[in-house]
Amino acid sequence: MGRVGLAWKLLLVTVLVAAGVARAAGRGLAVPAMRGPGFLYTMSRGRCTPEYWSSRREAWPKMVPLSSSVSKIFGWQTLERYQSELTLLEATNRNDDNNAFVHLLRESSAALLNSYSRKGFPYPSWKVKSLLLQGLVSERAATEQASRLSAANQDCD
Repeated sequence: MGRVGLAWKLLLVTVLVAAGVARAAGRGLAVPAMRGPGFLYTMSRGRCTPEYWSSRREAWPKMVPLSSSVSKIFGWQTLERYQSELTLLEATNRNDDNNAFVHLLRESSAALLNSYSRKGFPYPSWKVKSLLLQGLVSERAATEQASRLSAANQDCD
């Protein structure tokens, strides 16, 4: 196959992808932002997710310095589940979501930062701290609270 044939195939793929995105947008579905580099497009992350906060693209609220430990921010009760020297930045950066308590901590950390920095975030800081502590009771409770906070983080912007 020559260069012309390859160019036509790439053009066809581009047109098909654009048509699919336009059709999804017409149905009111969320359409991922196009940006490069990447394969055709990459998903954009919201400004309220743990991934966003761990990237440090935005200054953290002054109430929560980067070096703050989880136990100082959320209370001594967290020492039973998390290391005493674990920071909030490290918590937002953790990627081992197979553990319900780690997932709870990631989402709680992002939610706390959102509560301080995003007007209209559904939970005030005291409520985020309470939800984390309620989740420490069991794996089931951790999963439920993490899902609740994850939904708030995903809907925020």
